[in-house]
Amino acid sequence: MKIDELFDLSQGHSFELINMSVDPASFVRFVARTAENNGVVARVKTIDAVRPFPAGAISVALGGSVLSSFVQNAPFYTGFHVMALIPKKKMRLAEKLFYCHCIKMNAYRYSYGRQANKTLKNINLPPLPRWARNYQIDYSPTKTRIKRQELPLKINTWRKFKIGDLFDVSGTKTTKIRDLEEYGAGEFPYITTQAVDNAVAGYYNYSTEKGNVLVIDSAVAGFCSYQVKDFSASDHVEKLRPMFLLNKY
Repeated sequence: MKIDELFDLSQGHSFELINMSVDPASFVRFVARTAENNGVVARVKTIDAVRPFPAGAISVALGGSVLSSFVQNAPFYTGFHVMALIPKKKMRLAEKLFYCHCIKMNAYRYSYGRQANKTLKNINLPPLPRWARNYQIDYSPTKTRIKRQELPLKINTWRKFKIGDLFDVSGTKTTKIRDLEEYGAGEFPYITTQAVDNAVAGYYNYSTEKGNVLVIDSAVAGFCSYQVKDFSASDHVEKLRPMFLLNKY
């Protein structure tokens, strides 16, 4: 069955977190195009004129960490290019989690910066297996032999600093994927705004930036990664070149 046969698809709110009122005590989440933390990047205050999506809906990233899909357990607003899926009929949590996994498994179809805005509704989902219909999620704590050890931190010696005091912050040269395909596969990573796989979307025989730097996505969730090799980058990738000796550790 296609996604739109099982769910009502709603375009997200397309809000920018910078324009929202962050409130750690709020019950409303802000969901962005990240694969981390169930897609949640903050808790925000409600907007009187805009109703958040209900708890139990599924959020799907249409770009960035494309097709990252999560069941949201609280009402939520969304950033750009996030869609909400609301089941047409009542579904158990196990069913929703199964469909989230199935949606994520289609992410390979959207490599090289493709987005799922227009085509998400047409993705085929498999029939719900019998085991998923009756599966009971075990919420009991996981037992482990690992012992928790508190490591004292001397926070009284910490001090604030500006990123610009330690790093030279600048943009990267934007390289289009079609240009990289002409150079062919190689050893240099192609860095994008995705928050998985260390932000690497492929390896090509071309680079524009020197390695041993930090890179930050400036468009989605601010994902930061360390790049040891020379690399090329998509749009909205900034680099932090250290003003001190830096290694991968």
